[in-house]
Amino acid sequence: MLKKIDRNQKRIERHFKIRNKIQGTPERPRLNIYRSAKHIYAQVIDDATGTTIVSASTADKELKDKVAELTKTEAAKVVGQAVGERAKDKGINAVVFDRGGYLYHGRIKVLADKARESGLEF
Repeated sequence: MLKKIDRNQKRIERHFKIRNKIQGTPERPRLNIYRSAKHIYAQVIDDATGTTIVSASTADKELKDKVAELTKTEAAKVVGQAVGERAKDKGINAVVFDRGGYLYHGRIKVLADKARESGLEF
């Protein structure tokens, strides 16, 4: 009997492989992405202290009204722009990109491109 492939489990395995290779430092923190069916979340994390420095998501109070009528891809652009601007305000210029096991395609790519446009260096 064939088993159905658990896509989320495969994504988690890819994410662990990625996390074994990259790590955020105070000088170059990690930009982590999480994508659900409805929302997209981005966090800039310092792994040395285990703290989130900056975050943005479609569930944020500030961004919720902006993304209410947008498609999920357009909402990812807004989140990428917001996380980039917030990181620049905190003095963060360079980050390590952690795609969270997702393919670098679609909403993930759009978010990363907008974060780069707003001044973050990957």
